[in-house]
Amino acid sequence: MVNIDEKDVLLLKLLQQDSHASVQHLAKQSSLPPTTVHNRIKKLEQQGVIKRYTVELDWNKAGKPILAYILVTAEHLLPTGGKVSIEDAAQELRSLPGVEDVAILTGGADLLVRVRAADIAELNELVVRKLRAVAGVDKTQTMIVLSTT
Repeated sequence: MVNIDEKDVLLLKLLQQDSHASVQHLAKQSSLPPTTVHNRIKKLEQQGVIKRYTVELDWNKAGKPILAYILVTAEHLLPTGGKVSIEDAAQELRSLPGVEDVAILTGGADLLVRVRAADIAELNELVVRKLRAVAGVDKTQTMIVLSTT
């Protein structure tokens, strides 16, 4: 476990708001000297607390306004008699176009799949023709996101 203090937490929050912020900007926002900010960020990167920097997209402008979550119930025994591990099914689902993330769950469903689509027809194609064709996928329940905050 990595030991981080309140100054590290503040820098992490600032970076989550804008991962492209300069050290100078972060120093001004945190009231810390620029050298301290630089050293703390490097330390957090080396310790693996900061894994990567990313961008937040405007999905409407990018042509993929439909966000949906799909609960997947897996079938571990295939009709052919073979077996499929949940990890293998998750990996194959992750490789499908439009799939952003796959989480392995406990409870009533085995997997939660987050997907993006241009429209309902594309979402239908993804769920009916691609996702349900993955070995081990038994049942799906699709939930379309109406809005996010």
